[in-house]
Amino acid sequence: MAEPCQPTFTPVADHAVLVGFGDGITRLASTRLLALDRALANAHLPGLLECVPAYVNLLIEFDPLVTDHEQIRRAVEPLLQGPVVEQDGGRWHEVEICYEGSFAPDLAGVAQQTGLSIDEVINSHLQGEYQVRLYGFAPGYAYMCGVPAAIQVPRKPIVVRDIPAGSVITAGPQCLVTTLTMPTGWAIIGRSPTMILTDDEDAPFLFDIGDRVRFKRIDLARYETRMANRHHG
Repeated sequence: MAEPCQPTFTPVADHAVLVGFGDGITRLASTRLLALDRALANAHLPGLLECVPAYVNLLIEFDPLVTDHEQIRRAVEPLLQGPVVEQDGGRWHEVEICYEGSFAPDLAGVAQQTGLSIDEVINSHLQGEYQVRLYGFAPGYAYMCGVPAAIQVPRKPIVVRDIPAGSVITAGPQCLVTTLTMPTGWAIIGRSPTMILTDDEDAPFLFDIGDRVRFKRIDLARYETRMANRHHG
């Protein structure tokens, strides 16, 4: 496995380069990836069209009439030099979550798998500091890392259909809040009334890549009030 500090460069068709930082979801890999994404945003390289970050790789798309794979690599390599410094960039968001009843069908299962009580699982989840690493799979699906090790569980062997929007789900170190009614094999541990999809055409999602998230516990009555306000807002 390639170390995160030794990036790999893979040509993609004639118009992109994939810069990889290993194959495991680690804080070092993500820190280095986001640092490169920021550096490229400020570099104004000829022919650069878009950078698409994921957990451990960054897709750099370019105009093949202006530049090519080798020129992009030569431009990127100097940006990867120097010590890895984690920045405090990104906004903080508070996302409400209700862990009650049918909103958390897998909470007891997570407790059983980890050897914790349900309250301990909830407290551990609330203590996590999450960071948005990428968007994918469905509109507004912000994949966050930061699930505490004590409550990390693998995906289920069978996907469950028709999981409501707003469900808070986890798998391994990852966490996200669903935005649509969708199937999932992740553990469903709560539901949030916080709106992830916005009405802003310039910023259609609540989070940007690199933003940080804390969860705040609410009870069922508060959840229902929040949802009623959304429907009448």
